[in-house]
Amino acid sequence: MLETLPLPHPFESRAGSAVLRRATRDDADGLIALLADDPISAARGDVASDDDRAAYASALSEILADPSNDLLVVQLGNAVVGTLQLTSIPGMTRRGSRRLLVEAVRVSSALRSSGIGSAVMRWVADAAAPALHAAMVQLTSDAARTEAHRFYERLGYTGSHVGFKLNVTG
Repeated sequence: MLETLPLPHPFESRAGSAVLRRATRDDADGLIALLADDPISAARGDVASDDDRAAYASALSEILADPSNDLLVVQLGNAVVGTLQLTSIPGMTRRGSRRLLVEAVRVSSALRSSGIGSAVMRWVADAAAPALHAAMVQLTSDAARTEAHRFYERLGYTGSHVGFKLNVTG
Protein backbone atom coordinates (compact mmCIF):
# COMPACT_ATOMS: atom_id res chain seq x y z
CA MET A 1 0.00 0.00 0.00
CA LEU A 2 1.40 3.35 -1.03
CA GLU A 3 0.85 5.14 2.26
CA THR A 4 1.84 8.64 1.10
CA LEU A 5 -0.92 8.91 -1.48
CA PRO A 6 -3.31 11.79 -0.76
CA LEU A 7 -6.47 9.74 -0.31
CA PRO A 8 -9.42 9.78 -0.18
CA HIS A 9 -9.80 12.26 -3.03
CA PRO A 10 -13.31 13.64 -3.63
CA PHE A 11 -14.07 15.02 -7.09
CA GLU A 12 -16.94 16.10 -9.28
CA SER A 13 -17.95 14.41 -12.52
CA ARG A 14 -20.88 14.75 -14.90
CA ALA A 15 -22.27 11.67 -13.13
CA GLY A 16 -22.15 13.44 -9.74
CA SER A 17 -19.89 13.67 -6.71
CA ALA A 18 -17.44 10.79 -6.48
CA VAL A 19 -14.50 9.79 -4.32
CA LEU A 20 -11.27 8.04 -5.23
CA ARG A 21 -10.18 5.86 -2.33
CA ARG A 22 -8.18 2.76 -1.46
CA ALA A 23 -9.89 -0.52 -2.22
CA THR A 24 -10.75 -2.83 0.63
CA ARG A 25 -11.61 -6.51 0.65
CA ASP A 26 -15.27 -5.44 0.74
CA ASP A 27 -14.85 -4.00 -2.78
CA ALA A 28 -14.14 -7.40 -4.37
CA ASP A 29 -17.59 -7.84 -5.93
CA GLY A 30 -17.55 -4.34 -7.44
CA LEU A 31 -14.04 -4.86 -8.82
CA ILE A 32 -14.96 -8.22 -10.33
CA ALA A 33 -18.02 -6.64 -11.96
CA LEU A 34 -15.90 -3.85 -13.48
CA LEU A 35 -13.54 -6.38 -15.05
CA ALA A 36 -16.45 -8.38 -16.47
CA ASP A 37 -18.02 -5.14 -17.81
CA ASP A 38 -15.02 -4.72 -20.13
CA PRO A 39 -15.22 -6.79 -23.34
CA ILE A 40 -11.44 -7.26 -23.62
CA SER A 41 -11.15 -8.43 -20.00
CA ALA A 42 -14.19 -10.66 -20.43
CA ALA A 43 -12.60 -12.27 -23.50
CA ARG A 44 -9.60 -13.09 -21.31
CA GLY A 45 -11.80 -14.88 -18.79
CA ASP A 46 -12.89 -12.09 -16.43
CA VAL A 47 -16.57 -13.03 -16.57
CA ALA A 48 -17.50 -12.64 -12.88
CA SER A 49 -17.89 -16.37 -12.34
CA ASP A 50 -18.45 -17.43 -8.74
CA ASP A 51 -15.85 -20.15 -9.37
CA ASP A 52 -13.18 -17.43 -9.72
CA ARG A 53 -14.07 -15.41 -6.62
CA ALA A 54 -11.37 -17.02 -4.45
CA ALA A 55 -8.68 -16.19 -7.04
CA TYR A 56 -9.81 -12.55 -7.16
CA ALA A 57 -9.95 -12.32 -3.35
CA SER A 58 -6.43 -13.75 -3.10
CA ALA A 59 -5.09 -11.28 -5.69
CA LEU A 60 -6.80 -8.37 -3.94
CA SER A 61 -5.28 -9.37 -0.58
CA GLU A 62 -1.83 -9.68 -2.14
CA ILE A 63 -2.04 -6.25 -3.79
CA LEU A 64 -3.28 -4.60 -0.60
CA ALA A 65 -0.44 -6.16 1.41
CA ASP A 66 2.31 -5.07 -1.02
CA PRO A 67 3.87 -1.73 -0.01
CA SER A 68 4.80 -0.95 -3.64
CA ASN A 69 1.22 -1.36 -4.87
CA ASP A 70 -2.16 0.16 -4.30
CA LEU A 71 -5.56 -0.64 -5.72
CA LEU A 72 -7.92 2.30 -5.86
CA VAL A 73 -11.63 2.49 -6.51
CA VAL A 74 -13.97 5.26 -7.57
CA GLN A 75 -17.10 5.29 -5.48
CA LEU A 76 -20.23 7.05 -6.71
CA GLY A 77 -22.97 6.82 -4.13
CA ASN A 78 -22.73 3.27 -2.81
CA ALA A 79 -21.36 1.80 -6.04
CA VAL A 80 -17.81 1.07 -7.16
CA VAL A 81 -17.75 2.53 -10.68
CA GLY A 82 -14.03 2.69 -11.44
CA THR A 83 -10.67 1.26 -10.48
CA LEU A 84 -6.96 1.36 -11.19
CA GLN A 85 -3.84 -0.22 -9.78
CA LEU A 86 -0.70 1.81 -9.05
CA THR A 87 2.78 0.37 -8.67
CA SER A 88 5.76 2.45 -7.59
CA ILE A 89 8.91 1.23 -9.35
CA PRO A 90 12.42 2.35 -8.38
CA GLY A 91 14.76 2.39 -11.36
CA MET A 92 18.33 2.83 -12.45
CA THR A 93 17.54 4.63 -15.70
CA ARG A 94 17.07 8.37 -15.92
CA ARG A 95 19.57 8.85 -13.09
CA GLY A 96 17.73 6.59 -10.67
CA SER A 97 14.23 7.90 -11.32
CA ARG A 98 11.14 6.32 -9.86
CA ARG A 99 8.21 5.47 -12.17
CA LEU A 100 4.56 5.18 -11.33
CA LEU A 101 2.95 2.36 -13.28
CA VAL A 102 -0.81 2.56 -13.88
CA GLU A 103 -2.59 -0.71 -14.62
CA ALA A 104 -6.11 -2.07 -14.99
CA VAL A 105 -7.87 1.27 -15.43
CA ARG A 106 -11.60 0.67 -15.66
CA VAL A 107 -14.69 2.86 -15.54
CA SER A 108 -18.17 1.35 -15.69
CA SER A 109 -19.33 1.25 -19.31
CA ALA A 110 -22.49 3.16 -18.31
CA LEU A 111 -20.36 6.06 -17.01
CA ARG A 112 -17.67 6.41 -19.66
CA SER A 113 -17.34 9.98 -20.98
CA SER A 114 -18.65 11.33 -17.66
CA GLY A 115 -15.29 12.80 -16.62
CA ILE A 116 -14.49 10.09 -14.07
CA GLY A 117 -11.52 8.66 -15.97
CA SER A 118 -10.10 12.12 -16.71
CA ALA A 119 -10.38 13.19 -13.07
CA VAL A 120 -8.69 10.02 -11.86
CA MET A 121 -5.84 10.16 -14.37
CA ARG A 122 -5.23 13.86 -13.63
CA TRP A 123 -5.04 12.99 -9.92
CA VAL A 124 -2.43 10.33 -10.76
CA ALA A 125 -0.22 12.88 -12.55
CA ASP A 126 -0.89 15.90 -10.31
CA ALA A 127 -1.06 14.29 -6.85
CA ALA A 128 0.05 10.64 -6.78
CA ALA A 129 3.24 10.97 -8.83
CA PRO A 130 4.57 13.93 -6.80
CA ALA A 131 3.61 12.25 -3.50
CA LEU A 132 5.65 9.20 -4.52
CA HIS A 133 8.52 11.26 -5.98
CA ALA A 134 7.94 9.65 -9.38
CA ALA A 135 9.53 11.33 -12.38
CA MET A 136 7.26 9.53 -14.83
CA VAL A 137 3.81 7.99 -15.05
CA GLN A 138 3.61 5.07 -17.45
CA LEU A 139 0.94 2.66 -18.58
CA THR A 140 0.26 0.08 -21.21
CA SER A 141 -2.97 -0.35 -23.09
CA ASP A 142 -4.12 -3.26 -25.22
CA ALA A 143 -3.63 -2.50 -28.92
CA ALA A 144 -7.38 -3.02 -29.47
CA ARG A 145 -8.31 -0.19 -27.08
CA THR A 146 -8.21 2.60 -29.66
CA GLU A 147 -10.71 4.77 -27.75
CA ALA A 148 -8.57 4.46 -24.62
CA HIS A 149 -5.50 5.47 -26.63
CA ARG A 150 -7.23 8.66 -27.77
CA PHE A 151 -8.29 9.30 -24.16
CA TYR A 152 -4.71 9.00 -22.86
CA GLU A 153 -3.35 11.15 -25.69
CA ARG A 154 -5.90 13.89 -24.83
CA LEU A 155 -4.45 13.85 -21.31
CA GLY A 156 -0.90 14.33 -22.62
CA TYR A 157 0.39 10.75 -22.65
CA THR A 158 2.48 9.78 -25.67
CA GLY A 159 2.77 6.41 -27.35
CA SER A 160 6.55 6.40 -27.02
CA HIS A 161 7.28 2.66 -26.73
CA VAL A 162 6.17 -0.66 -28.15
CA GLY A 163 5.27 -3.21 -25.48
CA PHE A 164 5.67 -6.96 -25.61
CA LYS A 165 4.05 -9.63 -23.48
CA LEU A 166 4.51 -13.36 -23.22
CA ASN A 167 1.72 -15.44 -21.74
CA VAL A 168 3.42 -18.16 -19.68
CA THR A 169 0.27 -19.82 -18.33
CA GLY A 170 -2.05 -22.13 -20.29
